[in-house]
Amino acid sequence: MHAELRLNLAVLYGFLIALARVSGVVAFVPIPGLRDAPGAPRVVLALAITFLLLPAWPAMEGSSAISATGLAVAAAAEFSIGLLMGLTVSVLLEGIQLAAQMIGLPAGFSYASTVDPSTQADSSVLQILLQLFGGLLFFGLRFDRQVVQILAGSFETAPPGAYPFRAPPYEAVVKMSSTIFTTGLRLALPVLALMTLLDIAIAVLGRVQSQLQLLPLSFSMKMIGSLAMLAGALAFYPQVIDNVGNRLFGALGRVMAP
Repeated sequence: MHAELRLNLAVLYGFLIALARVSGVVAFVPIPGLRDAPGAPRVVLALAITFLLLPAWPAMEGSSAISATGLAVAAAAEFSIGLLMGLTVSVLLEGIQLAAQMIGLPAGFSYASTVDPSTQADSSVLQILLQLFGGLLFFGLRFDRQVVQILAGSFETAPPGAYPFRAPPYEAVVKMSSTIFTTGLRLALPVLALMTLLDIAIAVLGRVQSQLQLLPLSFSMKMIGSLAMLAGALAFYPQVIDNVGNRLFGALGRVMAP
């Protein structure tokens, strides 16, 4: 007795639609080490997440009437929804990158650069360290679970063909992109305040005692002081990132709501 393998066309279309949405998330999430990874592991990751979401795959009714062009258009729309989720995560992590740039310039870390493995561009050491720290916070605060949870729920609240980009919630996500600057300023403010106080102290001492050569020492003083202040300020970074992340994912959930 020979077994006959049959593949339901509706299941195949549901798999392709789910894979398109998951691929948008995997392609755009700026996790350190994920963008510069080879293509094969990223494809395997997208396929693994898609199969894990098997119970949430959309039911493609009337799949026999769907043409190849219609399937391609639906896949492109689903990919754009995944890009929106990845954009939300990138807004969260770019705030940490902005804080690193705001700290690195007055502290003197921008004078030396190294190659960023994720972008292949010249970046300061402090920027790369905070980028890796942001990736650890992303997984430590369990934001990856929120992304998968919103992704699984989006197949019910935003099924294929029901474009969820309504004006008020979508504008809320766009406005949340301004949190890049507010988050970066909140994270960098303690170090920036210390740099300002050091500049004032050096200026006052140089004015009072003109024979003191403080300018050659100011460079090393700023670097040591900024590292010490940053080490103490890292304690409240998870609280700030957790607050901003919950707001961003809350706005994303409202966009995906029916």
